[in-house]
Amino acid sequence: MQKRRQKTYLREWRRLKAGRTLAMVAEHLHMSQPQLGRIERGDQPYNQDLLEALADLYGCGVADLLMRDPTDPEGMWSIWDQAKPGQRVQIAAVARTLAGTGTDG
Repeated sequence: MQKRRQKTYLREWRRLKAGRTLAMVAEHLHMSQPQLGRIERGDQPYNQDLLEALADLYGCGVADLLMRDPTDPEGMWSIWDQAKPGQRVQIAAVARTLAGTGTDG
C-alpha cells in the first residue's frame, strides 16, 4: 500500500494562476501528463527542481505551492495579496496584537 502524501496546492495554483491545462504544464516541464497528475494528487513525490520550476511558472513561491490554497478567498494570504501597502501594516499590527493576547476568537 502506497503512503498518501500531505496535501499540496499544486493543482490549484496551476488552474487559478497559470490558467493552464495539465498537458500544457507537463509539456513545458518536459514530463508526461500522467506523471504530473500523480504528483499533483500526491501519489508520486515531487522534488525541489520541480517545485522551483512550477513556482517560477505560476508566479508564486515554492512554499505557496505546498501550504497556500490560492482559491480560498478568506485565506490570510489571499487577503494579504489584495491589501495595499498601508493596509498590510495594519493587518500585521492586528495580527501581532491578537497573537500577543492569546485571544482565540
